[in-house]
Amino acid sequence: MNNDVNSQMQCFAALIGHFKWRKVIALYEISNSFSNIDFGLITHLSDSLKVVDSSVEYHLAFPPLFSLSDSKSFIQKELVKLRTKNVKVFVVVQCSLHFGLILFEMATEMGMMGKDYVWIISYNMASLLDSVEPSVLLNMQGVIGFKANVNEKTESFREFNVKFRRKYRSEYPEEEGYPSPSLYAFKAYDATWATAKAMQKLSRSNSSELVKSILLSDFEGLSGKVSFKNGMLYEKPPFRIINVIGKSYREVSFWSPEFGFSDDLVEYNGVKLKIGNGLGGSLGSILWPGGKQTFPKGWTIGGLEKPLKIGVPARGAFNQFVTINFNQERNETLIGGFSVHVFEAAVRQLPYYLLYVLVPFYGTYDEMVEGVSNKSLDAAVGDTEIMPDRYEYAEFSQPYIDSGLVMVVTERPRLKKAHFIVIKAFKLKLWILLAVMSMSTGVVIWLNEYVNDNPDFSGSFPQLIGSMLWFSVTVLSFSQRESIKSNLSRLVLTTWLCVVVVVTACFTALLSSIMTVPRLEPSVLDVDYLIRTNAAVGCNNNSFIVKYLVNLQFKPENIKEISSINDYPKAFEKGEISAAFFVAPHAKVFLAKYCKGYTKSGPVFKLGGFGFVFPKGSPLAVDISEAVLKVSQSGEINQLEEQMLISSNCSSSSAKEQDPRLGPELFSGPLLISGVICGIVLLISIARLVRKHWLYLSSIVANNAKIVLRWSSLVLTQCYTKTVGPRSVKDCNTVIDQRPNIQLNGEITEVF
Repeated sequence: MNNDVNSQMQCFAALIGHFKWRKVIALYEISNSFSNIDFGLITHLSDSLKVVDSSVEYHLAFPPLFSLSDSKSFIQKELVKLRTKNVKVFVVVQCSLHFGLILFEMATEMGMMGKDYVWIISYNMASLLDSVEPSVLLNMQGVIGFKANVNEKTESFREFNVKFRRKYRSEYPEEEGYPSPSLYAFKAYDATWATAKAMQKLSRSNSSELVKSILLSDFEGLSGKVSFKNGMLYEKPPFRIINVIGKSYREVSFWSPEFGFSDDLVEYNGVKLKIGNGLGGSLGSILWPGGKQTFPKGWTIGGLEKPLKIGVPARGAFNQFVTINFNQERNETLIGGFSVHVFEAAVRQLPYYLLYVLVPFYGTYDEMVEGVSNKSLDAAVGDTEIMPDRYEYAEFSQPYIDSGLVMVVTERPRLKKAHFIVIKAFKLKLWILLAVMSMSTGVVIWLNEYVNDNPDFSGSFPQLIGSMLWFSVTVLSFSQRESIKSNLSRLVLTTWLCVVVVVTACFTALLSSIMTVPRLEPSVLDVDYLIRTNAAVGCNNNSFIVKYLVNLQFKPENIKEISSINDYPKAFEKGEISAAFFVAPHAKVFLAKYCKGYTKSGPVFKLGGFGFVFPKGSPLAVDISEAVLKVSQSGEINQLEEQMLISSNCSSSSAKEQDPRLGPELFSGPLLISGVICGIVLLISIARLVRKHWLYLSSIVANNAKIVLRWSSLVLTQCYTKTVGPRSVKDCNTVIDQRPNIQLNGEITEVF
């Protein structure tokens, strides 16, 4: 008659997943003779918690209460162990009512029913709270749990409830309170009815047939639908979520495997039931231990008695990320640096106070990660690279700065190609623009002088075209032979000569720079060259880079470990190394400090970035990751990076070399002024040219009109008389006389 265990574990998981508790501690009392089943409860709970991304951090089995001589002392000792753990979510998977009451009595005395604690009781204990004295519930303030839903609207339930109370008061008149039957009373009543109905169907007493008849039961009982499948109750009733407040409890929500949490009207066994208090299944009205309405985080890290112990690397090659200084006056160790400042900024974003202490760690980075794994450190902060093999020991936060393996080498002068080096001073666009502007200026000046009848600007058409082109060239060097008479031409020429002077000065200066200032390039262009030539390379000591370089086929004897950033220039100068390999943030620091003579070269090998280290399953890793994203989006990390890592007065030569050639953008102002003036003079010259030749064009049009009229007037009508036989005949005909004197044949005797 009991409910399905899997449904109960799923309800536990739904509550834990709703509030996003990542770790829980499971408690249970071993039953009388079913220890294997008891242990299976933890397995079922663990499987259900995996669905909501949670897990059982620790579980504790208590022996049966009747087997303990001093149950309170034993429970108190076990709770002392649990109080020291960081996880504060306790799930009472299974226990008797008596054990549960003693458990919460001891927990209250030990201060484990206060702020930050969460207690979730099981189905079997929550179903018995109706049968206990109200005063004992004062030790369970803020406890949540779940019990099976019972349809209290049926007539059979009302009748049973009235009879139960009447009988209870008659047998226990001294008891105070309001007696109510528990769920187990309803189940016992339904089990009795199922047995009685089964026996009615049997003709003789036969235990095997009686069990078969009971399993065929199908009726509506007080506890719900009584029907069986595979030896278990077929129907999985929904659960009511309860919250203990004062001397009673309050139903705050409703949960079912099909619909999850809800407080709306639901139909169960054909009856509309309203669960909760109108909060839409949000569980927002729960009163938690300590009297808080905001749900607890479910775990604590550090405290006044035991602050969080965070390790920082003390032997890093780049102290810009972690600095450790001992103050003799105060007799204390001062720890700072970029990584520490980022961590402190992330901690300020947490919704709770985190007490911690920074501890210098003098081992390697891998040993520091292992220290977090074996709990000698609670966390680690520094320039720790996120690596796959390190994930086997610990968890990492969201990377607070991107990273990659970078090769840094010395610079050498670049070989120049002398051919056509003079044209490299200007970009092609500027050369074309200057040519067009020069041609346009020559054409405009020639046209303006031609309009003003300057004899130096005349000749046949081929000569005119040649003089235009030649003038455009000679005007650049001020060697033109033609005299300029028009003021407009002088204006155009003056502005253009000013542009020529500016452009020529810039051309001379830039060409001198190109020919005299050396251009630098990396001394080594790729990693393969270093491997082929067995060149020695350097990297930070105690770093994963050594193993990475070996994987890249570098020989171990060719890898030199360097302990400080200041030792790299010496190693380069002495020829001890041909290249140095850094992670990208370290390369930025090195090139910012030694910005001349060094540059990045070759490909960048992608890595995971720098992150903070936490133990496996630590909820703090999730919260710090979220805080790191907030700090990054606010721009605070970028500001810290500029102030603490790459703040340098010198310009790094490792930056990409800019194109030395000049474009038209730098001369846009003078060229625009010259072009506008040239355009205005061109329009004026065209207008004068049209005006000057207007009379000539008019005379040509008039002459053409006269010719047309003359030809039209030669169309004449002529009449003449000719002799036809014995008599004379007058005739008229239209002819075109193309001669002044018309020769007529002998037939025409008279012309009018």
